[in-house]
Amino acid sequence: MSEFANIILASASPRRRELLARVGLAFQVVPSCAPETILPSETPEAHATRLSEAKALEVANRSEVTGRWFIGSDTIVVRDDAILGKPADAAEASRMLRSLSNRSHRVISGYAVHDRQTGETRAAAVTTRVWFKQLTEAEIGEYIATGEPFDKAGAYAIQGIGAFMVPRIEGSYTNVVGLPLCEVIATLEEMGAWLLAAGRNTGNH
Repeated sequence: MSEFANIILASASPRRRELLARVGLAFQVVPSCAPETILPSETPEAHATRLSEAKALEVANRSEVTGRWFIGSDTIVVRDDAILGKPADAAEASRMLRSLSNRSHRVISGYAVHDRQTGETRAAAVTTRVWFKQLTEAEIGEYIATGEPFDKAGAYAIQGIGAFMVPRIEGSYTNVVGLPLCEVIATLEEMGAWLLAAGRNTGNH
């Protein structure tokens, strides 16, 4: 088995892929097919953590997929107690952005690392508070016209054009992008999946 196959990212998100690649992690991408349902009375943190674990396990349980450590993640935008998903159309994107204007909201990213060899799974959620400036109707319309909001929870991307709306954040920036990188890398190191100092994956024997 090559070391490249040892860590699997169970997500199709190019943003998560870019974040992991940025620190030199060698990994493969196998998108998860786990359903992203919301359970009644489930807290946003529990929701994000549960889905992250479900994504990692769904891919790990596929016999045709090789590898040892599986990373799952799920990011949600929470306004008060309402979970904002990806907008279905321009009208919904407009409503979301209008509701986030001139106030703060939470971005919660769950993450899970599953070790197929030992059966251990570690999962948690990280929260970042994000503030939006007062948005004009023209700004909302022009931003939607770029097409950027449509595959993003909460209808914006802080790492893209949407950065113009965010005067400040409190917490992890990478968490808002889609993966709490500090916590994920620390978990991989603790579970013996990666050595940061050596810049390489482990467990190839």
